[in-house]
Amino acid sequence: MKTLVVIPARLDSTRLPQKALADICGKPMIQWVLSQAIQAEVGDVIVATCGNEIADVIEKAGGCAILTDPALPSGTDRVWAAYVALGKPKVDIIIGLQGDLPFFKPSLLQEILKPFQNPDVDVATLATPIIELSEVTNPNVVKVVMDQPQDNIARAIYFSRAAVPVNALTHYHHIGVYAYRPEVLEQFVNHPPCYLEQTERLEQLRFLQQGFRIDVAVVDSIPISVDTLSDLERVRAAALKHL
Repeated sequence: MKTLVVIPARLDSTRLPQKALADICGKPMIQWVLSQAIQAEVGDVIVATCGNEIADVIEKAGGCAILTDPALPSGTDRVWAAYVALGKPKVDIIIGLQGDLPFFKPSLLQEILKPFQNPDVDVATLATPIIELSEVTNPNVVKVVMDQPQDNIARAIYFSRAAVPVNALTHYHHIGVYAYRPEVLEQFVNHPPCYLEQTERLEQLRFLQQGFRIDVAVVDSIPISVDTLSDLERVRAAALKHL
């Protein structure tokens, strides 16, 4: 499969302004994400951004940056806009990788492609078993309801911030990285948000509402997402251990 990895990154962030440019051991965070994506060796990697400052960092690092409209409502819309700006190159899969995951394991980009061995799959994403019981009832931890995994892949039935399914032996923590077939992504961005998406505040429910199939690759780790200053300090400390 020919794959394109798009990393959406914006300057504005309510909880941590300009976090994409936050310094982590002498290197901006977005550059760490770019490096991890390139190491995965699954396809070309570009950064989709609304800020010239981010584009300059990427280009100085030898990467490719595409400027997109700052008014776009989501990272998914930014991924599509960058793909369109490139002239809709012929690819089988587009991966949208968040720009605030500096230590995202390259192997996870390989794992997210495995569900597409089934031609019926439209979208793929990642999840990991919840170990800490407090996370089951934490609304900030998104859970995925799915069939029993076979060879670490299962079909997603629903996503929720609630503790679902009831009486489950294992709950799964959804990791918000997605891979899409281009035609499916196009339909998504051209369809208005649905009721459940707005209620749960989870855009992946729009795919399910539209009838698309989402399969989940079950992995063994959760990447640290940088949303706050304390998250940033955690990744800085982790980076120091690897230097």
